[in-house]
Amino acid sequence: MDKLQVVLVIEIMGRPADHVKEALNTLVVKLGSEKGVKLLEKKYNDPVPIKDSDDLFTAFAEVTAELENMGNYFGIIFGYMPSHIEIINPEKFSLSNFDLNDLGNKLIARLHSYDAIAKNVVAERNFLLERVKVLDPELYKKITTPPQIPNKDEKPKKDDKSKKTKKKTKKN
Repeated sequence: MDKLQVVLVIEIMGRPADHVKEALNTLVVKLGSEKGVKLLEKKYNDPVPIKDSDDLFTAFAEVTAELENMGNYFGIIFGYMPSHIEIINPEKFSLSNFDLNDLGNKLIARLHSYDAIAKNVVAERNFLLERVKVLDPELYKKITTPPQIPNKDEKPKKDDKSKKTKKKTKKN
């Protein structure tokens, strides 16, 4: 199979702006050091403040790379999670069933890994909630009771106290 030429966008968020810039550069350098990946072009965009945030910044890099094979392509997707990736060349390619099976099994392994992480997080959360329940039952109620959201169709109930009485006016 021919080598793949791809364009990808890697985005990063954090604080302070200098750290974001440095971390993005480190990530792109790491990408270029991967086996089967050759960086052809890279363009860094300076960090910008995130709207409605106190001190978070975001920055991105546009990278053109040459990849040895489809395994590198999916490796970048899973390992770097770019916000965008596009194959430029070749326009068409074919995969053997062996290569497709290999990619499918790598995808399955990654999904199982994510599933295990999610299950561990849920188990840890449940354990911590049980500890909170024992140590501070009031806090437990507060954090586990869903907020009450009024239904749009329901009319709010009026308290007797909220009723206004008409003032009597004096007649002359």
